[in-house]
Amino acid sequence: MSDTRPEADPVVAPWRQTEITLTGTRDHANPYTDLDVWAEFTHDSGTVLRRPAFWDGGRVWKVRFASPEADGRWTWRSGSSVADEGLSEQGGTLVVRPAVDDANSFHRHGFWRMSPGRRSLVHADGTPALLVGDTAWALPWRATEEQVTEYAADRRAKGFNAALLMSVQPDMDARGPRDRTADEGFDVGFEDLPTGHITALNPAYFQYLDRLIGILRDHGIVPVLQPLFHGFGWKGLRVAGPVVPPQEYARYCRYLVARYGAAPAVYLVGADGEGHEPQIAAGGAEVGHWDDYGQPCGIHYRPHADNSAHQSESWLHFQWCQTGHMGGHVQERVADMWRNTPAKAVANAEPTYENTGRPGRAAGWWQGHEAWSNLCAGGTMGVVYGAASLWQWRLHPAEPGHEEFFLAKDAGWREALDFEGSHHVGLISRILDGLPLTDMRPDWRSALAPRGLSVPGVLYLWYAEEGGPLFVTDPENVPLPYRVIDPRTGETVREGVRATDADPVPDEGGAPRVYICHDPSRS
Repeated sequence: MSDTRPEADPVVAPWRQTEITLTGTRDHANPYTDLDVWAEFTHDSGTVLRRPAFWDGGRVWKVRFASPEADGRWTWRSGSSVADEGLSEQGGTLVVRPAVDDANSFHRHGFWRMSPGRRSLVHADGTPALLVGDTAWALPWRATEEQVTEYAADRRAKGFNAALLMSVQPDMDARGPRDRTADEGFDVGFEDLPTGHITALNPAYFQYLDRLIGILRDHGIVPVLQPLFHGFGWKGLRVAGPVVPPQEYARYCRYLVARYGAAPAVYLVGADGEGHEPQIAAGGAEVGHWDDYGQPCGIHYRPHADNSAHQSESWLHFQWCQTGHMGGHVQERVADMWRNTPAKAVANAEPTYENTGRPGRAAGWWQGHEAWSNLCAGGTMGVVYGAASLWQWRLHPAEPGHEEFFLAKDAGWREALDFEGSHHVGLISRILDGLPLTDMRPDWRSALAPRGLSVPGVLYLWYAEEGGPLFVTDPENVPLPYRVIDPRTGETVREGVRATDADPVPDEGGAPRVYICHDPSRS
Protein backbone atom coordinates (compact mmCIF):
# COMPACT_ATOMS: atom_id res chain seq x y z
CA MET A 1 0.00 0.00 0.00
CA SER A 2 1.40 3.40 -0.89
CA ASP A 3 1.83 6.16 1.71
CA THR A 4 -0.86 8.80 1.03
CA ARG A 5 0.25 11.28 3.71
CA PRO A 6 1.33 14.68 2.39
CA GLU A 7 4.79 14.22 3.90
CA ALA A 8 5.93 10.63 4.38
CA ASP A 9 8.32 9.86 7.23
CA PRO A 10 11.95 9.84 6.05
CA VAL A 11 13.24 6.38 5.11
CA VAL A 12 16.72 5.32 6.22
CA ALA A 13 18.77 2.13 5.78
CA PRO A 14 20.44 0.28 8.66
CA TRP A 15 23.85 1.58 9.75
CA ARG A 16 23.74 4.58 7.36
CA GLN A 17 24.22 8.05 8.74
CA THR A 18 21.26 10.39 8.49
CA GLU A 19 21.31 14.03 9.55
CA ILE A 20 18.68 16.14 11.32
CA THR A 21 19.05 19.93 11.40
CA LEU A 22 17.84 22.03 14.32
CA THR A 23 17.74 25.83 14.12
CA GLY A 24 17.79 27.90 17.28
CA THR A 25 15.41 30.80 17.73
CA ARG A 26 17.91 33.14 19.36
CA ASP A 27 21.62 33.89 19.43
CA HIS A 28 24.00 32.66 22.12
CA ALA A 29 27.35 34.19 23.04
CA ASN A 30 29.28 30.98 22.32
CA PRO A 31 26.98 28.15 21.25
CA TYR A 32 29.83 25.62 21.33
CA THR A 33 30.51 26.12 25.04
CA ASP A 34 27.24 27.53 26.36
CA LEU A 35 24.74 24.88 25.21
CA ASP A 36 24.30 21.12 25.35
CA VAL A 37 21.89 19.79 22.73
CA TRP A 38 20.90 16.19 22.10
CA ALA A 39 18.21 13.93 20.68
CA GLU A 40 16.78 10.69 22.01
CA PHE A 41 15.71 8.01 19.52
CA THR A 42 13.23 5.29 20.53
CA HIS A 43 12.61 2.23 18.35
CA ASP A 44 9.41 0.20 18.13
CA SER A 45 11.24 -2.60 19.95
CA GLY A 46 11.95 -0.36 22.93
CA THR A 47 15.61 0.24 22.11
CA VAL A 48 16.66 3.79 23.03
CA LEU A 49 19.68 5.62 21.60
CA ARG A 50 20.79 9.08 22.63
CA ARG A 51 22.87 11.19 20.27
CA PRO A 52 24.61 14.47 21.13
CA ALA A 53 24.12 17.31 18.66
CA PHE A 54 26.92 19.54 17.39
CA TRP A 55 27.01 23.24 16.64
CA ASP A 56 27.65 23.94 12.96
CA GLY A 57 27.74 27.75 12.90
CA GLY A 58 25.20 30.51 13.42
CA ARG A 59 22.03 29.12 14.98
CA VAL A 60 22.43 25.71 13.32
CA TRP A 61 22.80 22.47 15.27
CA LYS A 62 22.86 19.00 13.73
CA VAL A 63 22.15 15.52 14.98
CA ARG A 64 23.62 12.53 13.15
CA PHE A 65 22.10 9.11 13.66
CA ALA A 66 22.42 5.60 12.25
CA SER A 67 19.95 2.82 12.93
CA PRO A 68 21.35 -0.39 14.42
CA GLU A 69 17.96 -2.00 13.79
CA ALA A 70 17.31 -3.57 10.38
CA ASP A 71 13.72 -2.40 10.11
CA GLY A 72 10.92 -0.76 12.08
CA ARG A 73 10.38 2.83 13.11
CA TRP A 74 12.31 5.30 15.28
CA THR A 75 10.74 8.33 16.93
CA TRP A 76 13.03 11.09 18.15
CA ARG A 77 12.80 14.07 20.47
CA SER A 78 15.43 16.77 21.03
CA GLY A 79 16.53 18.45 24.24
CA SER A 80 18.65 21.45 25.20
CA SER A 81 20.36 22.61 28.38
CA VAL A 82 19.26 26.18 27.63
CA ALA A 83 15.71 27.17 26.80
CA ASP A 84 15.40 27.55 23.02
CA GLU A 85 12.26 26.27 21.34
CA GLY A 86 14.11 25.65 18.09
CA LEU A 87 16.49 23.22 19.78
CA SER A 88 14.38 21.48 22.43
CA GLU A 89 11.18 19.47 22.14
CA GLN A 90 11.60 19.05 18.40
CA GLY A 91 10.77 15.61 17.07
CA GLY A 92 9.98 13.30 14.21
CA THR A 93 9.99 9.74 12.91
CA LEU A 94 12.40 7.67 10.81
CA VAL A 95 11.40 4.47 9.01
CA VAL A 96 14.10 1.81 8.55
CA ARG A 97 14.16 -0.35 5.45
CA PRO A 98 17.03 -2.64 4.41
CA ALA A 99 19.16 -1.54 1.48
CA VAL A 100 19.78 -3.86 -1.45
CA ASP A 101 23.18 -5.13 -2.63
CA ASP A 102 25.41 -2.91 -0.51
CA ALA A 103 29.03 -4.08 -0.58
CA ASN A 104 30.11 -1.84 2.31
CA SER A 105 30.99 -4.18 5.20
CA PHE A 106 29.93 -1.60 7.81
CA HIS A 107 26.51 -1.23 6.20
CA ARG A 108 26.05 -5.00 6.07
CA HIS A 109 27.53 -5.92 9.45
CA GLY A 110 27.42 -2.74 11.53
CA PHE A 111 30.07 -0.63 13.22
CA TRP A 112 33.11 -2.03 14.99
CA ARG A 113 32.92 -2.89 18.67
CA MET A 114 34.93 -5.08 21.01
CA SER A 115 34.71 -8.87 20.98
CA PRO A 116 33.15 -10.87 23.83
CA GLY A 117 36.62 -11.55 25.23
CA ARG A 118 37.60 -7.88 24.73
CA ARG A 119 40.74 -8.86 22.80
CA SER A 120 39.76 -8.07 19.23
CA LEU A 121 37.33 -6.23 16.99
CA VAL A 122 34.03 -7.49 15.67
CA HIS A 123 31.25 -5.84 13.72
CA ALA A 124 27.94 -5.29 15.48
CA ASP A 125 26.61 -8.60 14.13
CA GLY A 126 29.67 -10.51 15.41
CA THR A 127 31.60 -10.72 12.12
CA PRO A 128 35.35 -10.79 12.94
CA ALA A 129 37.41 -7.72 12.09
CA LEU A 130 41.07 -6.73 12.18
CA LEU A 131 42.28 -3.13 12.15
CA VAL A 132 45.01 -2.48 9.57
CA GLY A 133 45.89 1.15 10.11
CA ASP A 134 48.09 3.86 8.67
CA THR A 135 49.40 6.93 10.53
CA ALA A 136 48.30 9.91 8.46
CA TRP A 137 48.30 12.10 11.56
CA ALA A 138 48.35 15.54 9.89
CA LEU A 139 45.87 14.81 7.09
CA PRO A 140 42.91 16.65 8.71
CA TRP A 141 44.55 20.08 8.72
CA ARG A 142 47.03 19.81 5.84
CA ALA A 143 45.52 17.70 3.07
CA THR A 144 43.15 18.74 0.30
CA GLU A 145 40.19 16.73 -0.96
CA GLU A 146 42.08 15.79 -4.12
CA GLN A 147 45.07 14.59 -2.11
CA VAL A 148 42.92 12.55 0.27
CA THR A 149 41.17 10.91 -2.67
CA GLU A 150 44.56 9.79 -4.01
CA TYR A 151 45.73 8.71 -0.57
CA ALA A 152 42.57 6.73 0.22
CA ALA A 153 42.60 4.92 -3.12
CA ASP A 154 46.20 3.82 -2.56
CA ARG A 155 45.61 2.63 0.99
CA ARG A 156 42.37 0.84 0.10
CA ALA A 157 44.10 -0.97 -2.77
CA LYS A 158 46.85 -2.14 -0.41
CA GLY A 159 44.39 -3.43 2.21
CA PHE A 160 44.33 -0.70 4.87
CA ASN A 161 41.02 -0.06 6.63
CA ALA A 162 41.88 2.65 9.19
CA ALA A 163 43.83 5.92 9.43
CA LEU A 164 45.12 7.50 12.65
CA LEU A 165 44.36 11.24 12.59
CA MET A 166 45.18 14.21 14.80
CA SER A 167 41.83 15.94 14.49
CA VAL A 168 43.36 19.43 14.79
CA GLN A 169 46.89 20.85 14.57
CA PRO A 170 48.09 20.45 18.20
CA ASP A 171 51.23 22.61 18.51
CA MET A 172 50.52 25.86 20.36
CA ASP A 173 53.63 27.59 18.94
CA ALA A 174 53.24 26.46 15.31
CA ARG A 175 52.86 29.39 12.92
CA GLY A 176 52.14 29.44 9.21
CA PRO A 177 49.69 30.59 6.57
CA ARG A 178 46.13 29.33 6.82
CA ASP A 179 46.56 27.58 3.49
CA ARG A 180 46.72 23.84 2.95
CA THR A 181 48.74 24.31 -0.26
CA ALA A 182 51.43 26.67 1.13
CA ASP A 183 54.71 25.65 2.75
CA GLU A 184 54.24 25.29 6.52
CA GLY A 185 50.55 26.12 6.09
CA PHE A 186 47.70 24.51 7.96
CA ASP A 187 44.02 25.00 8.67
CA VAL A 188 42.76 25.88 12.15
CA GLY A 189 40.07 24.08 14.14
CA PHE A 190 40.16 26.30 17.25
CA GLU A 191 41.15 29.95 17.10
CA ASP A 192 42.30 29.99 20.74
CA LEU A 193 44.43 26.82 20.70
CA PRO A 194 47.70 28.86 20.78
CA THR A 195 46.63 30.13 24.22
CA GLY A 196 46.08 26.63 25.63
CA HIS A 197 42.30 26.64 25.19
CA ILE A 198 39.84 25.07 22.76
CA THR A 199 36.67 27.12 23.12
CA ALA A 200 36.65 29.20 19.90
CA LEU A 201 35.60 26.49 17.45
CA ASN A 202 35.78 27.15 13.70
CA PRO A 203 32.79 25.39 12.05
CA ALA A 204 34.23 25.85 8.54
CA TYR A 205 37.26 23.75 9.51
CA PHE A 206 35.06 20.84 10.59
CA GLN A 207 32.84 21.16 7.53
CA TYR A 208 35.94 20.63 5.41
CA LEU A 209 37.03 17.77 7.67
CA ASP A 210 33.62 16.20 7.10
CA ARG A 211 34.46 15.96 3.42
CA LEU A 212 37.91 14.50 4.03
CA ILE A 213 36.58 11.86 6.42
CA GLY A 214 33.77 11.14 3.97
CA ILE A 215 36.37 10.33 1.31
CA LEU A 216 38.18 7.97 3.68
CA ARG A 217 34.97 6.20 4.66
CA ASP A 218 33.90 5.89 1.01
CA HIS A 219 37.11 3.90 0.53
CA GLY A 220 36.44 1.69 3.54
CA ILE A 221 38.95 3.51 5.79
CA VAL A 222 37.80 4.19 9.35
CA PRO A 223 38.98 7.45 10.96
CA VAL A 224 40.81 6.95 14.25
CA LEU A 225 40.07 10.32 15.85
CA GLN A 226 42.56 11.84 18.29
CA PRO A 227 41.47 15.10 20.00
CA LEU A 228 44.82 16.69 20.98
CA PHE A 229 48.25 15.08 21.16
CA HIS A 230 50.05 14.87 24.52
CA GLY A 231 53.56 14.27 23.17
CA PHE A 232 55.56 15.40 20.17
CA GLY A 233 52.66 16.62 18.04
CA TRP A 234 53.43 18.01 14.59
CA LYS A 235 56.72 19.85 15.10
CA GLY A 236 57.32 19.44 18.82
CA LEU A 237 56.24 23.01 19.53
CA ARG A 238 54.36 22.69 22.86
CA VAL A 239 51.33 20.51 22.33
CA ALA A 240 48.02 21.65 23.77
CA GLY A 241 46.93 18.21 25.02
CA PRO A 242 48.43 18.46 28.52
CA VAL A 243 47.60 22.18 28.81
CA VAL A 244 43.93 22.64 27.98
CA PRO A 245 41.53 22.34 30.94
CA PRO A 246 40.09 18.82 31.23
CA GLN A 247 36.52 20.09 30.88
CA GLU A 248 37.40 21.69 27.53
CA TYR A 249 39.07 18.47 26.40
CA ALA A 250 35.97 16.48 27.41
CA ARG A 251 33.63 18.86 25.57
CA TYR A 252 35.70 18.44 22.41
CA CYS A 253 35.56 14.64 22.76
CA ARG A 254 31.78 14.93 22.94
CA TYR A 255 31.84 17.10 19.81
CA LEU A 256 33.78 14.41 17.93
CA VAL A 257 31.26 11.77 19.04
CA ALA A 258 28.42 14.02 17.89
CA ARG A 259 29.91 14.95 14.54
CA TYR A 260 31.57 11.68 13.51
CA GLY A 261 30.07 8.96 15.69
CA ALA A 262 27.04 7.99 13.57
CA ALA A 263 29.37 6.31 11.06
CA PRO A 264 32.38 4.01 11.57
CA ALA A 265 34.91 5.58 13.96
CA VAL A 266 37.54 4.77 16.58
CA TYR A 267 38.24 7.20 19.44
CA LEU A 268 41.85 7.67 20.55
CA VAL A 269 41.38 9.86 23.62
CA GLY A 270 45.08 9.95 24.49
CA ALA A 271 48.15 9.89 22.27
CA ASP A 272 51.90 10.07 22.85
CA GLY A 273 51.55 10.67 26.59
CA GLU A 274 51.74 8.71 29.83
CA GLY A 275 48.01 8.05 29.81
CA HIS A 276 47.49 9.47 33.31
CA GLU A 277 47.00 13.07 32.16
CA PRO A 278 43.68 14.39 33.54
CA GLN A 279 42.47 15.34 30.06
CA ILE A 280 42.52 11.69 28.99
CA ALA A 281 40.33 10.48 31.86
CA ALA A 282 37.88 13.33 31.28
CA GLY A 283 37.73 12.70 27.54
CA GLY A 284 37.37 8.94 27.87
CA ALA A 285 34.52 9.26 30.35
CA GLU A 286 32.75 11.69 28.02
CA VAL A 287 33.05 9.33 25.05
CA GLY A 288 31.78 6.47 27.17
CA HIS A 289 28.82 8.56 28.34
CA TRP A 290 27.70 9.75 24.89
CA ASP A 291 28.60 6.98 22.44
CA ASP A 292 25.61 4.64 22.56
CA TYR A 293 27.04 2.61 19.65
CA GLY A 294 29.97 1.42 21.77
CA GLN A 295 32.60 2.08 19.13
CA PRO A 296 36.19 1.38 20.24
CA CYS A 297 37.82 3.92 22.56
CA GLY A 298 41.38 3.75 23.87
CA ILE A 299 44.81 5.23 24.54
CA HIS A 300 48.05 5.34 22.52
CA TYR A 301 51.23 5.79 24.59
CA ARG A 302 54.69 7.29 24.24
CA PRO A 303 57.52 4.73 24.05
CA HIS A 304 58.53 5.04 27.73
CA ALA A 305 55.08 4.71 29.38
CA ASP A 306 53.73 1.81 31.44
CA ASN A 307 50.88 1.35 28.94
CA SER A 308 48.25 0.47 31.54
CA ALA A 309 46.48 3.70 32.54
CA HIS A 310 42.76 3.37 33.36
CA GLN A 311 42.92 -0.38 32.69
CA SER A 312 39.76 -1.01 34.76
CA GLU A 313 37.63 1.79 33.29
CA SER A 314 34.55 0.71 31.35
CA TRP A 315 35.12 3.40 28.70
CA LEU A 316 38.57 1.99 27.90
CA HIS A 317 38.46 -0.71 25.24
CA PHE A 318 42.06 -0.86 24.02
CA GLN A 319 45.66 0.03 24.86
CA TRP A 320 48.14 0.83 22.09
CA CYS A 321 51.87 1.01 22.65
CA GLN A 322 54.56 2.86 20.70
CA THR A 323 57.99 1.26 20.38
CA GLY A 324 59.86 4.32 19.15
CA HIS A 325 61.61 5.16 15.91
CA MET A 326 65.11 3.68 16.24
CA GLY A 327 64.51 0.65 14.02
CA GLY A 328 64.25 -2.05 16.69
CA HIS A 329 61.70 -4.88 16.92
CA VAL A 330 60.28 -4.72 20.46
CA GLN A 331 57.39 -7.19 20.51
CA GLU A 332 57.80 -7.77 24.25
CA ARG A 333 56.01 -4.44 24.85
CA VAL A 334 52.92 -5.89 23.18
CA ALA A 335 53.26 -9.19 25.06
CA ASP A 336 53.52 -7.37 28.40
CA MET A 337 50.38 -5.35 27.68
CA TRP A 338 48.43 -8.46 26.67
CA ARG A 339 48.95 -9.85 30.18
CA ASN A 340 47.42 -6.82 31.92
CA THR A 341 44.04 -7.31 33.58
CA PRO A 342 41.21 -6.77 33.15
CA ALA A 343 41.70 -7.75 29.53
CA LYS A 344 41.80 -5.01 26.90
CA ALA A 345 42.63 -5.19 23.22
CA VAL A 346 46.25 -4.44 22.35
CA ALA A 347 48.23 -3.25 19.33
CA ASN A 348 51.51 -1.53 18.53
CA ALA A 349 50.18 1.65 16.96
CA GLU A 350 53.54 3.23 16.22
CA PRO A 351 56.51 1.08 15.21
CA THR A 352 59.43 2.86 13.55
CA TYR A 353 58.30 5.00 10.63
CA GLU A 354 59.66 3.69 7.35
CA ASN A 355 62.78 5.61 6.21
CA THR A 356 62.69 7.95 9.20
CA GLY A 357 65.91 9.85 9.85
CA ARG A 358 67.96 8.03 7.22
CA PRO A 359 67.23 6.07 4.04
CA GLY A 360 66.60 2.41 4.71
CA ARG A 361 65.66 2.58 8.38
CA ALA A 362 62.76 0.18 9.05
CA ALA A 363 62.26 -0.13 5.30
CA GLY A 364 60.67 -2.76 3.10
CA TRP A 365 60.08 -6.18 4.61
CA TRP A 366 61.15 -4.83 8.04
CA GLN A 367 57.59 -3.47 8.27
CA GLY A 368 55.98 -6.80 7.38
CA HIS A 369 58.08 -8.71 9.91
CA GLU A 370 57.26 -6.09 12.53
CA ALA A 371 53.52 -6.28 11.91
CA TRP A 372 53.27 -10.09 11.93
CA SER A 373 55.46 -10.28 15.05
CA ASN A 374 53.33 -7.72 16.91
CA LEU A 375 50.14 -9.52 15.91
CA CYS A 376 51.42 -12.86 17.18
CA ALA A 377 52.72 -11.33 20.42
CA GLY A 378 49.15 -10.49 21.38
CA GLY A 379 48.38 -7.40 19.32
CA THR A 380 45.21 -9.03 18.11
CA MET A 381 43.26 -5.79 17.65
CA GLY A 382 45.36 -5.20 14.55
CA VAL A 383 48.52 -3.73 13.07
CA VAL A 384 49.60 -0.18 12.25
CA TYR A 385 52.12 1.22 9.75
CA GLY A 386 53.83 4.60 9.49
CA ALA A 387 55.94 6.40 6.91
CA ALA A 388 58.27 9.34 7.48
CA SER A 389 57.18 12.51 5.62
CA LEU A 390 53.66 11.11 5.25
CA TRP A 391 52.55 11.30 8.87
CA GLN A 392 53.19 15.06 9.02
CA TRP A 393 51.84 15.44 5.46
CA ARG A 394 54.96 17.15 4.14
CA LEU A 395 53.72 18.91 1.04
CA HIS A 396 56.75 18.23 -1.14
CA PRO A 397 60.32 16.89 -0.73
CA ALA A 398 61.78 20.33 -0.08
CA GLU A 399 59.17 21.76 2.29
CA PRO A 400 61.05 23.35 5.22
CA GLY A 401 60.17 23.64 8.91
CA HIS A 402 59.98 19.98 9.98
CA GLU A 403 62.08 18.01 12.44
CA GLU A 404 64.77 16.34 10.33
CA PHE A 405 64.73 13.08 12.30
CA PHE A 406 61.13 12.40 11.32
CA LEU A 407 61.56 13.11 7.62
CA ALA A 408 62.34 10.72 4.80
CA LYS A 409 65.10 12.02 2.55
CA ASP A 410 63.82 13.52 -0.71
CA ALA A 411 60.20 12.66 0.07
CA GLY A 412 56.96 14.49 0.64
CA TRP A 413 53.70 12.76 1.50
CA ARG A 414 53.16 11.59 -2.07
CA GLU A 415 56.58 9.96 -2.42
CA ALA A 416 56.19 8.33 1.00
CA LEU A 417 52.90 6.82 -0.11
CA ASP A 418 54.90 4.44 -2.32
CA PHE A 419 57.32 3.11 0.29
CA GLU A 420 57.52 -0.67 0.02
CA GLY A 421 56.68 -1.45 3.64
CA SER A 422 53.08 -0.28 3.29
CA HIS A 423 52.48 -3.08 0.79
CA HIS A 424 53.57 -5.74 3.28
CA VAL A 425 51.47 -4.41 6.15
CA GLY A 426 48.35 -3.87 4.03
CA LEU A 427 48.54 -7.46 2.76
CA ILE A 428 47.77 -8.76 6.24
CA SER A 429 44.11 -7.85 5.83
CA ARG A 430 43.94 -9.81 2.57
CA ILE A 431 45.72 -12.87 3.97
CA LEU A 432 43.50 -13.11 7.06
CA ASP A 433 40.22 -12.08 5.43
CA GLY A 434 37.30 -14.34 6.28
CA LEU A 435 39.04 -16.25 9.08
CA PRO A 436 37.45 -16.67 12.56
CA LEU A 437 39.92 -14.34 14.29
CA THR A 438 37.72 -13.33 17.22
CA ASP A 439 39.61 -13.46 20.52
CA MET A 440 42.53 -15.41 19.09
CA ARG A 441 45.34 -15.53 21.64
CA PRO A 442 49.12 -16.08 21.72
CA ASP A 443 49.91 -19.78 21.63
CA TRP A 444 53.43 -21.21 21.81
CA ARG A 445 52.37 -24.62 23.14
CA SER A 446 50.45 -26.10 20.21
CA ALA A 447 53.45 -26.25 17.87
CA LEU A 448 57.18 -25.67 17.82
CA ALA A 449 56.56 -22.07 16.85
CA PRO A 450 57.71 -18.98 18.75
CA ARG A 451 55.05 -16.77 17.14
CA GLY A 452 51.65 -18.43 17.12
CA LEU A 453 48.00 -17.50 17.64
CA SER A 454 45.02 -19.77 18.10
CA VAL A 455 41.29 -20.00 18.52
CA PRO A 456 41.43 -23.42 20.20
CA GLY A 457 40.46 -26.25 17.90
CA VAL A 458 39.28 -23.87 15.16
CA LEU A 459 42.24 -21.82 13.95
CA TYR A 460 45.99 -21.95 14.38
CA LEU A 461 48.15 -19.20 12.87
CA TRP A 462 51.95 -19.22 12.83
CA TYR A 463 54.44 -16.69 11.49
CA ALA A 464 58.04 -17.81 10.86
CA GLU A 465 60.59 -15.39 9.45
CA GLU A 466 62.68 -18.27 8.03
CA GLY A 467 59.89 -20.72 7.19
CA GLY A 468 60.43 -24.46 7.57
CA PRO A 469 58.14 -27.32 8.64
CA LEU A 470 55.59 -26.69 11.40
CA PHE A 471 55.80 -29.50 13.98
CA VAL A 472 52.53 -29.89 15.92
CA THR A 473 52.72 -30.58 19.65
CA ASP A 474 49.02 -30.32 20.54
CA PRO A 475 47.05 -32.19 17.85
CA GLU A 476 43.68 -31.36 19.40
CA ASN A 477 44.32 -27.66 18.95
CA VAL A 478 45.66 -27.59 15.38
CA PRO A 479 43.21 -28.43 12.56
CA LEU A 480 44.40 -30.74 9.79
CA PRO A 481 43.67 -28.47 6.76
CA TYR A 482 46.47 -25.97 6.12
CA ARG A 483 47.73 -23.21 3.87
CA VAL A 484 51.30 -21.94 3.67
CA ILE A 485 51.54 -18.34 2.50
CA ASP A 486 54.38 -16.05 1.48
CA PRO A 487 53.51 -12.91 3.50
CA ARG A 488 55.63 -10.72 1.20
CA THR A 489 53.30 -11.40 -1.75
CA GLY A 490 50.15 -12.94 -0.27
CA GLU A 491 50.63 -15.97 -2.52
CA THR A 492 49.62 -19.41 -1.22
CA VAL A 493 52.69 -21.55 -1.88
CA ARG A 494 51.30 -24.82 -0.50
CA GLU A 495 47.98 -26.13 0.81
CA GLY A 496 46.46 -29.41 1.75
CA VAL A 497 45.25 -31.59 4.62
CA ARG A 498 47.66 -33.38 6.93
CA ALA A 499 47.08 -37.12 6.83
CA THR A 500 47.42 -37.55 10.59
CA ASP A 501 47.67 -35.38 13.69
CA ALA A 502 51.36 -36.28 13.95
CA ASP A 503 52.30 -34.96 10.52
CA PRO A 504 54.00 -31.55 10.27
CA VAL A 505 52.83 -28.79 7.97
CA PRO A 506 55.45 -29.02 5.22
CA ASP A 507 57.71 -26.19 4.06
CA GLU A 508 61.31 -26.28 2.82
CA GLY A 509 62.32 -23.15 4.74
CA GLY A 510 64.51 -20.22 3.84
CA ALA A 511 61.88 -17.47 3.44
CA PRO A 512 59.16 -15.80 5.53
CA ARG A 513 56.03 -17.88 5.87
CA VAL A 514 52.58 -17.66 7.43
CA TYR A 515 50.86 -20.96 8.21
CA ILE A 516 47.09 -21.06 8.58
CA CYS A 517 45.52 -24.23 9.95
CA HIS A 518 41.77 -23.84 9.79
CA ASP A 519 38.87 -26.25 9.61
CA PRO A 520 35.73 -24.31 8.57
CA SER A 521 33.50 -27.15 9.80
CA ARG A 522 34.72 -26.50 13.35
CA SER A 523 34.17 -22.72 13.29
